[in-house]
Amino acid sequence: MTSKNSSIGIFDSGVGGTSIWKEIKTLLPNENTIYLSDSKNAPYGEKSKQNIIDLSIKNTDFLLHQNCKLIVVACNTATTNAIKVLRQKYKIPFIGIEPAIKPAALKTKTNKIGILATKGTLNSELFAQTSSTFREHVIIKETIGTGLVELIEEGRINSTEMTELLNTYLQPMLENEVDCLVLGCTHYPYLIPQIRKIIGDQIQIIDSGEAVAKQTKSILEKHELLNTNSKKGKHQFYVNKSKKTLEILLNKYENVISVEEKEF
Repeated sequence: MTSKNSSIGIFDSGVGGTSIWKEIKTLLPNENTIYLSDSKNAPYGEKSKQNIIDLSIKNTDFLLHQNCKLIVVACNTATTNAIKVLRQKYKIPFIGIEPAIKPAALKTKTNKIGILATKGTLNSELFAQTSSTFREHVIIKETIGTGLVELIEEGRINSTEMTELLNTYLQPMLENEVDCLVLGCTHYPYLIPQIRKIIGDQIQIIDSGEAVAKQTKSILEKHELLNTNSKKGKHQFYVNKSKKTLEILLNKYENVISVEEKEF
């Protein structure tokens, strides 16, 4: 039986969703969290829709067995392909994440925005529906970030290969004069320093992390599930591959975190 003190469950195809976890932890410091990193199956972006749905159900079942009170699908590909099924199958509240097209469309002055995302996100029905709302007024340059997730999962964020890939994906956006770049994958915020070196300071970089944290708080309030404990939250991380990259990304939070390798 879940209670206000139960954990917020968060899952992603790998370590990238920790960019969402950090925003939730900052906004809701008293909440307990359980994070599930399905790194063994990363990236989801190259998989079929049914495979993504099956993996999302598996991850949800794991978190429900941990008595989570709400689940954040901290993966654009899983949200755009599977969240409708999850909401139909389970009674627990779900928070999804999809590329922040609306904020970019509202902020752009050139009426040209770029979106860097996975194949699974850009080819999804939900993304097509969302983006179609803005295409009449805004030119959207979409780019599939093939290979970026794999390099992040391997801990090669600052590698030569990463720089080469980012240059390949971002130069066409510069040539198209976009003034907003939407990061449509929760792994990508870890690449912002690299991206800045390529695109400079004039282009706004937009991701969904803060908005997801605010929505999480709103839904907890709506369901009267906010943790009333005054103590700092506890945070448990599970990964079904090597925990090395996860530990590196979380190193400044080491005093409050347990990272465990676990088959699931």
